[in-house]
Amino acid sequence: MTDIRVLVVEDEPIASDAHSTYVGRVEGFTLVGTAADGQSALRILGEFSASGAPVDLVLLDMNLPDLHGLDVARRMRSAGIFADIIAITAVRELSIVRSAVSIGVVQYLIKPFTYATFADKLNSYRTFRDQLAGPAAGPSKAGASQSDVDQAFASLRAPTELPLPKGLSGSSLDMVKEFVRGNPGPVSANEVMEALGMSRVTARRYLEYLADAGTVTRAPRYGTPGRPENEYGWNRN
Repeated sequence: MTDIRVLVVEDEPIASDAHSTYVGRVEGFTLVGTAADGQSALRILGEFSASGAPVDLVLLDMNLPDLHGLDVARRMRSAGIFADIIAITAVRELSIVRSAVSIGVVQYLIKPFTYATFADKLNSYRTFRDQLAGPAAGPSKAGASQSDVDQAFASLRAPTELPLPKGLSGSSLDMVKEFVRGNPGPVSANEVMEALGMSRVTARRYLEYLADAGTVTRAPRYGTPGRPENEYGWNRN
């Protein structure tokens, strides 16, 4: 499967560079360009569409120097550009959020955020695309079932949006997520404890939270001395 082609639309150079770097770190995504304002974004999107290699996903800031992000999205649709949009913005007004949803924004990421949160959004978006593409690609199914559609839309809801239990912090959770994601195989609470300098009980609470949320898989680890323990691997499905 080819990589998802991404355009970053952000007027702040530091933020644009950071988002571009983040895209390059997430497997399955390729940065094809950046734009510092709405008019430039629309021009670039039109050029890629005309070339036969359209942009798949736009990471769109809402506060641009020339156009509001919502206006960019509306003009994209009017021009027949149907790239998906993830809003990346500090704007928190519910009226803006509702308008964004109404014009087809599939994710809404509020600044500031960590790389782990960014990667979660992109990975859930990729799962959404894959699940919608899967049934159509199969020889035995002409379209998606209700279950297929439900699962696809459920994938857009980040699993770590579950309430964080008392005593756990978002920054430490991100550290645990990055550690598990970066390991080639499953890890135990002891390994997280040693790598991140937290107690085994705390490490296990973070891992169990991520397992309950579906972010990591959980399975018994066999063949180790002492009391049985679980191992946790990044859920790449």
